[in-house]
Amino acid sequence: MDVAHCYLDGNADAVEFCPHNSYHHVLAASTYTLKEGDQPSRCGSISLFNVDAELSSLDLVYCVETSGIFDIKWNPPGVHANYFLGQADADGYLRIQKLEGCCSDAKGASLKEVTSEKISNSMCLYLDWNPSATLITVGLSDGSVSIVSLSESGLEIQENWKAHDFELWTTSFDTHQPNLVYTGSDDCKFSGWDLRDSPSRMVFQNSKVHKMGVCCIAKSPHDPHSLLTGSYDESLRVWDLRSISRPINETSLCLGGGVWRVKHHPFISDLVLAACMHNGFAITSIKGGEAQVLETYKKHDSLAYGADWQRGEASHSGGKKKPLVATCSFYDKHVRLWMPKSEFVL
Repeated sequence: MDVAHCYLDGNADAVEFCPHNSYHHVLAASTYTLKEGDQPSRCGSISLFNVDAELSSLDLVYCVETSGIFDIKWNPPGVHANYFLGQADADGYLRIQKLEGCCSDAKGASLKEVTSEKISNSMCLYLDWNPSATLITVGLSDGSVSIVSLSESGLEIQENWKAHDFELWTTSFDTHQPNLVYTGSDDCKFSGWDLRDSPSRMVFQNSKVHKMGVCCIAKSPHDPHSLLTGSYDESLRVWDLRSISRPINETSLCLGGGVWRVKHHPFISDLVLAACMHNGFAITSIKGGEAQVLETYKKHDSLAYGADWQRGEASHSGGKKKPLVATCSFYDKHVRLWMPKSEFVL
């Protein structure tokens, strides 16, 4: 069921609901637009919206122009007094924005840049926070990964190494074992690294399963042994991590388009949202080593890139729930709010 939509000035590539209590109504969206010509430039923006599903409203309350942005992520809830939004920029910078001026509604919401760091001359493609919000892992277009610390004094690069041969599209901390970082790349390799060693030691590298580039990696917040990868080869894969040196690909599910992003539902354990590039968005169920598509959403007119679940209370009916979803697509420049047709048992 469609709830609301909004047109952005740039190519929309990421949407992120604020995960912090009292701020679940805040939605951030980022853009990346390549301006071609004699002196090509990459520009972007971050927009904040006030979301109210009951009123079918998606109100733009703040927008700031930036360098072209490939990824944004809020810091994890419950560990920090400040609410930070990290952004991975095409100019090689990692920037941290602080959410200010809103609580019960987002009308006065704004972002203030509190620190930034030049990570590389290459483009920053992806970022992820560790559970304590003290470290950020950043994937770079030259195949490198950087581990960056955040403290009161700002950002500081702790380590940087060449992890892959081509673009490193995704990198993720293991939420249950934060000393482990996963990376995936256009070289079709999926790797794990142990940060306790210096330099970080490769724990494993799988180069045989993915037939095309690895676009996304998501550790399950509900199962310490389960991890998902998405690939340009159109498959969502479920991995068993109990033998960390040799992860086992339990099952694969073809989604009919490159799997650019996957998001576990924050509290419905088997529910996963996937952005499938040329084939819209899919809600899947992953349970007991089996995966299936529950429903699809194809109201966008171009590449399905950004997707997220709202963390707060959603519609209830007889102990079942219809979560609220935000999605965006690149060339149609739209952010859309919608609810699945199905109801899900909590």
